[in-house]
Amino acid sequence: MFESWGHLMYRRRRPVLLLAAAFLVVAAVWGTGVFGALTSGGGFDTPGSESDRAARTAARDLGRDQADLVVLYRSTDGRKVDDPAYRQAVQTSLAALPPGKAAATRTYWTTGAPQFVSADRTATYAVLSLAGADDAARADLYQDVKDGLARAGAGLTVKIGGRIGTETAINDRVSADIGRAEAMAMPVLLVLLVLIFGGLVSASLPLVVGGLAILGSFTALHLLTYATDVSIFAINITTFLGLGLAIDYGLFMVGRFREELARDGASTEDALAATVATAGRTVAVSGITVAVSLAGLLLFDQNFLRSMGYGGVATVFVCMLGALTVLPALLAVLGPRVNALRVRGRRAETAPAAAREGGWWYRLAHSVMRRPVVYTVATVALLLALGAPFLRINWGGVDAEALPKGTDARVVTEALRSDFPGNVTDPIEVVVTGTADQAAVKAYAARLDALPGVTGATVTGAKGATTRLALAYSPAPHSDEARALVGKVRAVAPPPGGTALVGGSPARVVDLLDSLAAALPWLALTVGGATFVLLFLAFGSVVLPLKAVLMNLLSLSATFGAIVVVFQDGHLSGLLDFTATGSIDPTMPILMLAMLFGISMDYEVFLLSRVREQYDLTGDNTAAVATGLQRTGGVITSAALLFVVVIGAFATSGISFIKLVGVGMVIAIAVDATVVRALLVPATMRLLGRANWWAPGPLARVYRRYGIREEEAPARRARPEPVSSTP
Repeated sequence: MFESWGHLMYRRRRPVLLLAAAFLVVAAVWGTGVFGALTSGGGFDTPGSESDRAARTAARDLGRDQADLVVLYRSTDGRKVDDPAYRQAVQTSLAALPPGKAAATRTYWTTGAPQFVSADRTATYAVLSLAGADDAARADLYQDVKDGLARAGAGLTVKIGGRIGTETAINDRVSADIGRAEAMAMPVLLVLLVLIFGGLVSASLPLVVGGLAILGSFTALHLLTYATDVSIFAINITTFLGLGLAIDYGLFMVGRFREELARDGASTEDALAATVATAGRTVAVSGITVAVSLAGLLLFDQNFLRSMGYGGVATVFVCMLGALTVLPALLAVLGPRVNALRVRGRRAETAPAAAREGGWWYRLAHSVMRRPVVYTVATVALLLALGAPFLRINWGGVDAEALPKGTDARVVTEALRSDFPGNVTDPIEVVVTGTADQAAVKAYAARLDALPGVTGATVTGAKGATTRLALAYSPAPHSDEARALVGKVRAVAPPPGGTALVGGSPARVVDLLDSLAAALPWLALTVGGATFVLLFLAFGSVVLPLKAVLMNLLSLSATFGAIVVVFQDGHLSGLLDFTATGSIDPTMPILMLAMLFGISMDYEVFLLSRVREQYDLTGDNTAAVATGLQRTGGVITSAALLFVVVIGAFATSGISFIKLVGVGMVIAIAVDATVVRALLVPATMRLLGRANWWAPGPLARVYRRYGIREEEAPARRARPEPVSSTP
């Protein structure tokens, strides 16, 4: 099938390239409009959870009480809020609001609430609810009001934060980060590709596929916005995922094409058919595996994860289709000219991965396979030790502290937490419905106030049979103690005849963790099962898929342990330029799990494809492993290095959780391409021997009938190289 596809791409190369050029024009014009169609921030809440129902009930019965904007005023000359001049300066700032833009404005002087005044009485804040019908409209209103708010009277500084202010700052940063990351990555990638291939033409081809992947991912996301909400954060993730995979696939395809073209008497068409039948097959299996893994994110309720799932699957398919259509068409047009514009004195006739008996990777494989038990035990112990810190992970949420230090929205959030009493930004909110008996509600509030850890219960809204209470508490908002307190609040019996819904920031994290825990087994079942089936159809073994899944989990555990040490504990925070908050949002490991499980299979599939190819020719497991590692060692190392460059550029993002995902992926790829591939894979395959390729009789018949393989070798397929099978 794949060999026939290679011949078809050769014959239809010009129409394919014309269609690709037309797609690029549409993608460049229309696809880039995605930036204005994505939902701003958010997406981390759990629809239908108790905290979500509490917020919706309060908004329905009491009206919106959200702090769309929080305007922080601080004296520069030591004046206190009790000074009439201070009050006049604040009122001057708020009076600059355009008429009708703010639905409600609350200050210390309109409410008399002490929580509006800092401990030293030199700072206060105003809470604004904007008049827009939805978040998009309110974000537009923010642009209209922010300049006026920033003009306070003399002697005051003004900083603007709050939910809309934070989301707008994050959106602006995401857009700026993408352009900067691409500008950083592309020149480095070109230089490395030239060094890898030794020529400008061959080096440029993976970048062509990468550019196609970026614009294609924008187009796919723009199309998705017409069917569902897509988070702004999907732009960063899908862009570096698409660019990284596209360059990986381009490297595999171009390298194999040059290898096939260098064989005696090989025509361009034969070389292309052999390339698509081998590297193209690997790209297809890898792409489907990565897409299935990312599709697992659709099992979760959170819009953030679902957005990543939709965008990730679409992006992977764009990469895969580009590598299987546009790239073969380009190779067909170029033919031997793929080696043109050499920059090295000696012409490289074959791909960097060309096998040479006795090469470095070949010798390493045999060295490992002579002591398989030692290497297996040592590498597994190392990976488990690296993963141990994950056992003490502390879960938290995403807020303004994801922004760079000094950003106005972050300054406001940090000031509210440190200078103002009562958890003004992270209260536990209790919405009581079904009773208008305020005496019973007050008695209920008193019972809540008596709970250990609660430092105050205040009525913040009441209308008819609905009352909202805000609970101040002593534990840190993103601590185990705060989440345990949510459980204690929910356990208190509501007023007679009424019901109580507990929400607020700590409760949202509790509900998020419960929701993720409920979906994780289904993720494991669907992604693990689908991956097993795909790898079985690719290699005809039931042992190799199980081994690949276990190795991926070991590699992921090491990665998760590393992100706890770096991003929770704060090690390397100065070097990486972020502030550790002592917690990690629980959606981040889920996102990394889905992406890395698929990506790590990329290198596994490429390696095992060459091993299986040699095993089918020789029947010698040890020789097949050594030759397969030699043939793929340079290519996989190069692919991993290029992927690290791409992700490393995006890991410079000013958004801390995007940085976390980027750094985590760099660590995972480095571990996977070195410790796992070079040491653990050869060691375990040597221990398993012929069992690597075992499948029970009925499944073996299924593989022979439906396996993803070529029934006949391409015309110019090389004969097996003579290799020693001595372990």
